This record gives sequence, structure tokens and C-alpha cells, in this order.
Amino acid sequence: MDASLKTARLARLHIEVSGIVQGVGFRPFVYRLAQKFKLNGWVRNTSGNVTIEVEGPKESLKQFLISLKEEAPPAARIHDITTATLPPRGDTNFEIWQSQPEAGKYQPVSPDIATCAECLEEVFTPGNRRYLYPFTNCTNCGPRFTIIKDIPYDRPLTTMSRFTMCPECQAEYDDPYDRRFHAQPNACPRCGPSLELTDGAGTPIPCPDIIRKAAELLGQGGIIAVKGLGGFQLACDATNPEVVKRLRERKRRPGKPFALMMASLEEVKKHCLVSAEEAKLLLSPQAPIVLLRWRKDTSNVTPLVAERNKYLGVMLPYTPLHHILLRDAARPLVMTSGNLSEEPICRDNDEALRRLRGVADYFLLHNRDIHARYDDSVYLVERDTPRAIRRARGYAPQPIMLPFQAKQVLACGAEEKNTFCLTKDEYAFLSQHIGDMDNEETMSHFENTVKLYERLFRVQPEIIAHDLHPEYLPTKYALKYAAEQGIKIIGVQHHHAHIVSCLAENAAQGPIIGVAFDGTGYGTDGNLWGGEFLVCDCRDFQRAAHLEYAPMPGGAAAIRKPYRMALGYLHALLGKDTSLDGLPILGQIPDAEVSIISKQLERGLNSPLTSGTGRLFDAVSALAGVRGEIDYAAQAAIELEMVAPDDVAEVTPYPFAITEEKEPMVIKLGELIYAIVKDVKNGVPAPVISARFHQTMARIIVETSKLISKKTGLKTVALSGGVFQNRLLFNLAVDGLEREGFQVLSHRSVPPNDGGISLGQAIVANYREMRS
Repeated sequence: MDASLKTARLARLHIEVSGIVQGVGFRPFVYRLAQKFKLNGWVRNTSGNVTIEVEGPKESLKQFLISLKEEAPPAARIHDITTATLPPRGDTNFEIWQSQPEAGKYQPVSPDIATCAECLEEVFTPGNRRYLYPFTNCTNCGPRFTIIKDIPYDRPLTTMSRFTMCPECQAEYDDPYDRRFHAQPNACPRCGPSLELTDGAGTPIPCPDIIRKAAELLGQGGIIAVKGLGGFQLACDATNPEVVKRLRERKRRPGKPFALMMASLEEVKKHCLVSAEEAKLLLSPQAPIVLLRWRKDTSNVTPLVAERNKYLGVMLPYTPLHHILLRDAARPLVMTSGNLSEEPICRDNDEALRRLRGVADYFLLHNRDIHARYDDSVYLVERDTPRAIRRARGYAPQPIMLPFQAKQVLACGAEEKNTFCLTKDEYAFLSQHIGDMDNEETMSHFENTVKLYERLFRVQPEIIAHDLHPEYLPTKYALKYAAEQGIKIIGVQHHHAHIVSCLAENAAQGPIIGVAFDGTGYGTDGNLWGGEFLVCDCRDFQRAAHLEYAPMPGGAAAIRKPYRMALGYLHALLGKDTSLDGLPILGQIPDAEVSIISKQLERGLNSPLTSGTGRLFDAVSALAGVRGEIDYAAQAAIELEMVAPDDVAEVTPYPFAITEEKEPMVIKLGELIYAIVKDVKNGVPAPVISARFHQTMARIIVETSKLISKKTGLKTVALSGGVFQNRLLFNLAVDGLEREGFQVLSHRSVPPNDGGISLGQAIVANYREMRS
């Protein structure tokens, strides 16, 4: 064949693949594709992408590109593929080149991934060189984000750099046909991380089988601090009420439900009802905690794990260490965050031995350092859709894709359930769950994680966004940061940020009707909002309607003690002389405190006004005798939801009124509170009151949205705010809105609670900057 004719049939492509394409087996995948199609060239990681040059027949190149998109490794997330045609160079083979660092370049980083089936088979196969090795992993699973110090993702830039691979592991690492090719955490018992078991004082406990010994100690009623992927977890026997009670006392967590870990899906089904979608989520590479309906008739899990709750938070093992421990323990285990209540999760061995001393009886340690703290993610499934409650392990720092090229913005988030968000190019990097910003340890975690994200994603913020509340620690951080760096600062109203976070993950821009229902957030009038109907887009908002204001006697004390909130509503809406006779709250409040609260309300002392839906739920919970004081956030509202029957279709909503004379409209609650008080005094059971109240709140959402739609012509409603974690209200509201012809936008991958606020702040800041 004529050489020129042969050359004419050949082509060479320069290909750049962006997305989560490092640390997921992408280069060996490309190598194998090139071999399959008999193509020559090379592939390498760079700081910004995976770059490929490939040469061969044009038809083969076409098939190569199709396979590159359609057959990518399971953990890969391709965001974009660009190609350019080059003249053929006559390469004679295909090679994997050394990584190329590039100043200023970056790319998304893979979250940590639950143990894959192939690794699990090796772990439980006697005679395999990784038999019962708790750090087994490959390119399809194992630690990623928690061990990365910088990009490109190569072993020297991870916490595995201290471990030199043995010849066998090195051979796997170097073999493009091996699933451990360039698996940066690759290791085995000869050359990798190892375990140590100690007593509560940190003294090593000699034993031939550390995990089996730990399982024995759990069976004997011990509490063990287990070093996991992103930090420590506190484990104990979930069927033993005495040890669960002891853990609650030591952890200072008297009421908040504990998460559980169970060995298999079959085991989970003995304790919980599991739908097909819930099973899929449990078994996914992300392996989050999933909130499942508790089968109390067949489960031997002690009620102390989740008192007054219909649901259990359950996850499956996601590391070999967890798999072996659960197999040997042969029982469900509490597996809760390794911290004292409200502190960040412990990360390092010395830190855990110091902070958890007196909490854990034993410590199961290892010597693979954790670079980034990483809590377990929490999800629920509603309307056949997984929905985030806490976004962390398995999901962060995977970005939310944006429909525009973003400025470099740092959004600092809210005070509770804090996350932050960095935007750059087409990405919004929403951080993992940081926590409640009410102590020095959490603030330090926040600052360190901001620095990590800025380094990994090469972000130098041009703008910083924050909540309007002047006393929020993230707001103070933002003001200080902006002053030190000399950059622009943008304040974003709390509930506007809620709605825009929902718009962002639904790839919508508005204008829409936004329903933001939460506890409290700082309003533009200086009051504490939380029952809001906004007409808004990603830049601006108008307050179209809100729940009627009520005083919070004692301020934050009214959140901790819902009976105070109940008295605030009674005083404001029914009058100061309203009789408390026959109401359960009389038995909840010390006599002296009733007098103090009355004086606060009469004089308006330390009684800020709120329209918060969460505060209304608290008040109703207290009035109905469900919960007058709380141990954890939203406990009164959660327990009010839990007492409601599954079917509330037949109950009649309570009355309410909407004033339309001036804007914003006000949803008047006097008739509602009066009717609830009447029901309580007439002995109507709490489940019926709860059912009627939930129906009422859904009707408020629907009727108010209809009025706003009539004025504006808008037919799309976005639901956001922590109150929409309430499954009953969420479903009633969506059903009611859809019956009236509304399109409903809701959260899926971003939490509806304050964990999504930072995303909304970042988007608003970007849109306002576009206008300027």
C-alpha cells in the first residue's frame, strides 16, 4: 500500500478529560482501551485533567472516544471531554506517562469510596495474601479525599507516602492490567498500615487477633473508639440497653438518635423496612447512613438507640475494618461520631486518646493518618428519591455543576450544620459537614478545611459571602477575611440562600415562589424569620408572605425550652390572661419560671419576634404534651411528627387566615392556636392534634402559594429549609401543590437544612457580581 495513502487513513487526537478522573483507575482504563483498539500514544495525569494523545485508524479513534465516555470506571465522573486533531507522529506503542504538575491548575477530587466486591472477596478468602487485612483497597474503592494533601493525586502527596510498597504491591501498582494499577493507598500486611488495640488510657493490649478481640470486648459491654476513614467512631452493642445508656451519659448526648452499623442488607431487613431504592442506597459506593422505618416488632435493637422515633439510621460496613468487625461482633453496633456532643469528630490518635478519654473503654487505632475530617453522610428516601440530610463521606467534595462560569467566591455558610462553599469555573465545591459553630474546635476545623479546599482547587477568593446575622461566627470570619485580603464582601439573607440552594441543584434560575421553612434566620427587618414565602431568583428576592410573628421569651432559651415558645404564642395571639388550666405545659414549667416568662412577655424583655416555622412546631409540641424541653436541635418538632399516624388524609385541618391587604401578606395563627388549645383541653390525643396540625401547615403552603401565583403568574414552587426534613409535611405539601398545578422543586443532593446555605450564598454572590 502506498505510504501516503496509509497515512491518510491514520489520525491523531489530543484529548483532555476533566472531572473526577484521578484516583479512580482512569489511566489504566485508557491504557486497556488503547490496547483493545490497537491505538498508540500516551496518557498522563496533570494537575487539571487527564490528558491523552492517541493515534490510529480514524474508525478506531471514533470507537475509542465512544468507549471513553460510556465505559468509564464506576467511580469516575466525567464532566467534559475536549478533542483536537494533530498530525500523526508514528508512535509504536501506548504508554502511561509520569504525572505533570501545572501551576494554578486543579480538578475535582474523588470522595472516599466503600469497599468493592472484589476487595471484600480477597479479605474473606483464606490463603489470600490480604486475608482479613483491614486496609485492603484498589482503584475502585478505599480512601481518597481523606488522605490527599495536594494534587495531582499521587502517593507522595497523600498520607500513604510513609509506607513503601513491598515488591508484590509494587508489581500490582505498576501493572496496567491490574485493578491496583496506580492505586495510591495500595498496601498489604507486609508493607501497609497496621492496627493497635489499647485500653482507655492508651496502654496497648497484646493479642494475636486485634479485631476479634475488639469484637469480644464489644460483646462484653465495652465502648470502643474505632479509627475509621475520616475520623473516629464510638462503637458499642446496639442491643444492650445498659451500654447504650452509658455511652449517652459519657458522650453527653441524652436524647439524639445514634447511628447503627449492620453487617449486611439481610441483617438490616430484620430490623427495618427497606424499599428497593433504600437498599440501592445502602449498597452504593457512597454507603451513607439511611433513615429506615424501624420494625420494632422484630428488632432487638434497644429503644434507647432512638427513643420516640419511628426510624433507625443504619449504614452498612464501608471499610474492610468495619466488615471484619461486624462479622466478628455478630450483632448490630452503635457507630456514632467519635466526639463529645457538638464537637468535631476526632481525627488523630493522640487527639482521640485525649478527647475521648473517659468516654471510650478501649481504642482501636491505626497508623494511616487522616488528612481531612469526614463525618458519615445521612440520607433518607422519599418519593423514591434519595435526599441528603448531612452531606459528607462518599459525596463531598464532589462539586455541584453550575450553568455558568463562576467567580472565585468563598461562602461561609450558617452557624448550625455549617458547610462552606467555594465556586470556580463551572464548579461549586460544597464542603463536607463541618458542624455547629459554637466552639473553638469546630471553628478551627472550619478554618483548616477552608484552607485545604483553597489549596486543592486552586481558589483565591475574589468575593466572600456570608449570612446577615452579625453574631454568627462564620459571618465574623467572613468580615475578618475580607478585611485582611482586601476583597469584596456580600451579605445574603438566610432564607433567600435556602431557596437559591434548591434552585442551584435543580439547574433553575427563577423567578419562582420559594417556601423557606426553618427554625430561625436573621431577617432584613431585624426579626428572626423562618416561615417565609419569597418571590425570588438567584439574585434578589421579595418577601411575599410570612407566618405571623410571635415573641421568643428568653431568646435562645425558648429554643431549648419549647414550653416558653408555647407561652409566647398564647400571650401574643390569645392574650396575656389566657388560662393554662388543663394544658400539659403547666406540668413542664416550674412555677417561678411561669412568672418570669410572663413578665418578659408583658415588658418585651429579651423576647425577639420570630416567624419561624420550627418555633411554631415547638410550641404545638409543647401544647400537646409531646415535648416541653429538648436535648438536641428540633427534638420537639421531630417527636411531634413521630406521634402522627401514617395516614392523616381523613383529619380536618385547623383554621387560619391570610391577610392580603398589604405586602408582605401575613398568615394569621390565632385561630390555629385557639383550636389546638381547645383540642388539648378537651382531651384530644396528641396523634390527632399532630395530624391536624401537619395538614394545616400543608394547607398554608398551598393556599399562600396560590395567592402569590395569582398575583405573579408564577407556577413553580421551591421548598427548602430544615422543616422539610419532616417527611409527613413534605409529602402533604408536594401532593397539595401538584394537585393545584404547581411544579415543585426540592432537594436531593444538597441538604434542605442549613448545610445547604453556603451553596445558596455562593450562587447569589455570583449573580449579584454579574449584575455589577
